[in-house]
Amino acid sequence: MDQLEAPLYAALRRHVGQEYAHLHVPAHRQGKALPPLLKQPDFFRLDLTELPGLDNLHSPGGPIARAQELAARLYGADATFFLVNGTTAGLQALLLATCRPGQKIVLSRDCHRSVLAGLIFSGADPVFVCPAPLPGFGITAGVAPGRLAAVLEEEPNARAVLVVYPNYYGIAAGLPALVRLTHERKMPFLVDEAHGAHLPFHSGLPAEALACGADAAVMSIHKTGGSLTQSSLLHLRGRRVQAERVAAALTMLQTSSPSYLLMVSLDLARCQLAGRGRELIGRSVELAQRVRAELSRVAGLQVLGIEHLGEHLQDSQQLDPTRITVNVRGLGLSGYQAADLLCKKYKVNCELADYYNVVAVIGLGTTAEDCRRLVRGLLEISRFEAEPAGSLPAIPGPPPLPPKRMTPREAWFGSVRSLPLESSAHFICAEWVAAYPPGMPVIYPGEEITPEVIEYLQFLKRNEIPVVGPADKSLTRINVAE
Repeated sequence: MDQLEAPLYAALRRHVGQEYAHLHVPAHRQGKALPPLLKQPDFFRLDLTELPGLDNLHSPGGPIARAQELAARLYGADATFFLVNGTTAGLQALLLATCRPGQKIVLSRDCHRSVLAGLIFSGADPVFVCPAPLPGFGITAGVAPGRLAAVLEEEPNARAVLVVYPNYYGIAAGLPALVRLTHERKMPFLVDEAHGAHLPFHSGLPAEALACGADAAVMSIHKTGGSLTQSSLLHLRGRRVQAERVAAALTMLQTSSPSYLLMVSLDLARCQLAGRGRELIGRSVELAQRVRAELSRVAGLQVLGIEHLGEHLQDSQQLDPTRITVNVRGLGLSGYQAADLLCKKYKVNCELADYYNVVAVIGLGTTAEDCRRLVRGLLEISRFEAEPAGSLPAIPGPPPLPPKRMTPREAWFGSVRSLPLESSAHFICAEWVAAYPPGMPVIYPGEEITPEVIEYLQFLKRNEIPVVGPADKSLTRINVAE
């Protein structure tokens, strides 16, 4: 009788029956802003396979090839690839296409966890550049040009540079300067642009990565562009990254049975953005500006704006206004507590919460009522749920980068044993550990576990801050390389 249950379906039906306000991805908000042709009653008749006339994703020459060409033209790319395994597959393909075992690649430390898998697949040797911290918010503000220049000076033989732009909080570091530094050394500049599919469609948003000179960018169209979850685009421009190697890598990484529903959602989302992108994104920006203005008047809240970026502001537009980061530490609450209250008491779901902040995303399908409920919820939390000032312990800054003793691939494939966290100092870590969200690793496989790392992880454990990566999520034990 247990087999008659459908627990995931039941959970999803319960969730949608709650009528939450949705301030999170995917952008279409439960179908509200999907391209109209995706909402036809016979949509699932399109769940087909590589039949005559329907083309083949892994060797396109018909309608898929034409759809990819149109996406490339819309985004100013020389070549574009449909991704049905998400931006994850695109980032991993770029690592396989640009690096061979033992070759170095310069990475922003806040790169997505899929990059770790790309390092293990490719055998590339990471050299990390730490994003600049943003005081008061406990987050990072992107890679400063001076930091990248110093790393490139030390690693002149690196094969490529990969950064996140914009980051989880909507901060878009000054990309033209970073690209210039990279191209001076004849290296390709790669961008994880997962959160930037909407950038080309409004003048009040940061410039997209390709417009800033990037050689490759991978974007999650489902996050901000209106396609179905797990569908993304990989763009190439220029000759620094070989399209043939990217295509070969994607053939290995992506399923051999690609979903035509995901691919057609990419095609129709591109069509909708081309026809109505400026109108739809303009509405999102307008809603977001209103929310920002109202929340800025709520006692105890601080809304991240370009005025907080200071020295990190390299160009005139460096913050995506549709991604609203609200610092709640002035309420004596953590971001986790505020997000939990928003969900349980006010039926508002946000994109993410971290120790100090709650992040709301205003997408294509976000409604004015969603925004009103967010503002009302935070206003009432400010009035009735705030704790005494200073009741929230300050989170320590992240520890210095640990020394690297192995490549991630060597640590992954080597012998491993488990040790108590407090007894692991100076051993080589065999797994990665990150506070999540946003997921910036405290330690990577192959790095030495320093006393500072142990102290920081113990803080996370004491304060019940969620972590991803380790086999033991309680952080009682950690895996080390023999």
